[in-house]
Amino acid sequence: MPWLNFAALAGVAVGLSLVVVQNTPRETPHLLNVSYDPTRELYQALNPQFIAARARSGGAPIDIVQSHGGSSRQARRVIGGKLDPDVVTLGLPSDIEALRKRGLVASGWAERLPNHAVPYTSTIVFVVRHGNPRGVKDWPDLLAPGLEIVTPNPKTSGNGKLTVLAAWAAILARGGSDADARAYLTKFYQHTSVLNEGARDAAIRFAVQDAGDVHVTWENEALREVADSQGRLQISGPPVSILAEPAVAWLDTAVTRHGTLDAARAYLEFLFSDAAQQTIARLGYRPTKPARPDEDAGYFASVQLVPITAIARDWNDAAESFFGDGGIVDGILESRAR
Repeated sequence: MPWLNFAALAGVAVGLSLVVVQNTPRETPHLLNVSYDPTRELYQALNPQFIAARARSGGAPIDIVQSHGGSSRQARRVIGGKLDPDVVTLGLPSDIEALRKRGLVASGWAERLPNHAVPYTSTIVFVVRHGNPRGVKDWPDLLAPGLEIVTPNPKTSGNGKLTVLAAWAAILARGGSDADARAYLTKFYQHTSVLNEGARDAAIRFAVQDAGDVHVTWENEALREVADSQGRLQISGPPVSILAEPAVAWLDTAVTRHGTLDAARAYLEFLFSDAAQQTIARLGYRPTKPARPDEDAGYFASVQLVPITAIARDWNDAAESFFGDGGIVDGILESRAR
């Protein structure tokens, strides 16, 4: 069924966290995967594949439970004890680092899995109405008079944070300064009337409620919106954006208490398998393994991807300087509120 069916949307709209349980007996042990907003369909596809692969290899039966919401909000819910996951699959490495700083994830977590625990990459793109009536192709176009931007809150959402970093990177890539980037983002957020808490809420607002002129969102979310829009939407730019690196980890304290270390490690290792990587690509995420010659990856946007090191030392530095209390984003959002 299309992801934009209204029965599902009603459930998503009333809560930022969605839990999905596979249809297996209640007595089956389970893993809780706490993930970010757009990955519902991804893990609904991957979980049965993992369960089947584990059964073929003689592993003990396991069930997977999913929880979804804005990436940073999900991390805070784990830190606050509202969620007790075995694994986290979050939108930014810095969200997992926040768990490490609380002793929930071991130091060196990124080196326990292939590719520094990044099973796929992504970026931020623009979705516009059919025919692109506002002529949006690049970041400066978003500041046109009267244009309304739909994007989530950078204080709660990985999508929101990456939007900030993507715009900042685009300004610097063209020879602009940090002051230019700050000035751009101050104007950018003056073109937003609502900042949703998560990526999927913003998608619903733009694609279903027909609010706004452009949706600044994850590439995979954009591909899904366009595919299900029956020609009403299209992707248009930008030429420069951020290289997003969603990361995964098991929570050492939790898997020790739950006795699920073996299953949690196997689950996350499965994400790097050929079978999982093909599903990842099919659902609009950029796989870490190159596509086979007979696979068409032409649906990914043509965009220059700027690494985080072009604008900060690393993801942790970006998290602190941009999104920490009193950081760059707080100042920008305060200007928006005035």
